[in-house]
Amino acid sequence: MRKNSHFSGQPLYGQVLKLLDKSKILDFSRQNGGEKYTKRFNCWIHLVVMLYAVIMRFDSLREITASLLAETRKLAHLGITFKIGRSTLADANKRRPEAIFEAIYRDLYATYRNVLSSDSRSRKTPKWMKRLQIIDSTTITLFSNLLFKGVGRHPKTGKKKGGIKVHTVIHANEGVPSDIKFTSAATNDSFMLKPATLNKDDIIAMDRAYIDYAKFQELTERGVIYVTKMKKNLKYSILSDTMYQNPDGLMEVRIQLVEFVRKQKNGDIIRHKSRIITYIDPRKRKLVSLLTNDMEADPSEIIAIYRQRWEIELLFKQMKQNFPLKYFYGESANAIKIQIWVTLIANLLLMVMQKGLNDNGAS
Repeated sequence: MRKNSHFSGQPLYGQVLKLLDKSKILDFSRQNGGEKYTKRFNCWIHLVVMLYAVIMRFDSLREITASLLAETRKLAHLGITFKIGRSTLADANKRRPEAIFEAIYRDLYATYRNVLSSDSRSRKTPKWMKRLQIIDSTTITLFSNLLFKGVGRHPKTGKKKGGIKVHTVIHANEGVPSDIKFTSAATNDSFMLKPATLNKDDIIAMDRAYIDYAKFQELTERGVIYVTKMKKNLKYSILSDTMYQNPDGLMEVRIQLVEFVRKQKNGDIIRHKSRIITYIDPRKRKLVSLLTNDMEADPSEIIAIYRQRWEIELLFKQMKQNFPLKYFYGESANAIKIQIWVTLIANLLLMVMQKGLNDNGAS
């Protein structure tokens, strides 16, 4: 997607818009008070303009409105029959509730998740793939620390940068977020690990920021498997310790059965048993230790599950590279969240289109 001041992407953009239901979008807006005091710039047009902006990677309101003005004649079929000024778009981003765009995203996800997950029927796909969920977060840096509390300080000025943290859960065989929450960058990730939302035989992969013994024990009791990376300072008792070597006499994998004991603030004692699987990462040439409550799976499967966690990192990288998340079209928290939701909507719709192209090519 190249940056341009002309509507050269209209054929692609037209295909994107065909995946949307205009009546549903307006209903979501009415339900959330988004159509009050609106004469012409309704939620449908607002979404159309914002999708255009993020797909074309515009950096400012000036770029958006200048491009729209230059291509006015080509936009009538989209319902844009009037000049849209910077103040109109800025005011809509400030006032129209971001909850509307969240509702649009969640509805689109529910509508197209089966399309996105069709790869799970492939014989080459591991059986555990469709049971695997991945949880992680990414921080989007802001220029101001007033809206969302940042973490750390600039090495030269000593000033804090603001940041919004996007907490995300994806199903490994879908590749788009199934659940999203926004917080300030200073918020700890672990709140997103919610055992009650998971079912027996689900698998959850995460990094070490989510280690919580009480939640891990609850996951075990619910029959949910977790796989995460070890922290170096964890304290535990070793119940058994087995090392397997390759034909050259070098360590291939080490398996330890361990028990964690943690006293809660209310005085309760949590005892949690798990396995530590240590292996050599050939790319980084270092030892990696994984923690899991799966006591039976082959170590190679646990390692493969954790490596699949990289999929969510690729999603974050894809979004930050392909869409304008360094510059925002408004300074309010509402405007920032709208832009992130629209970016998520654009990413989902483009992945649905790509999936359709891949399926047609395969057939």
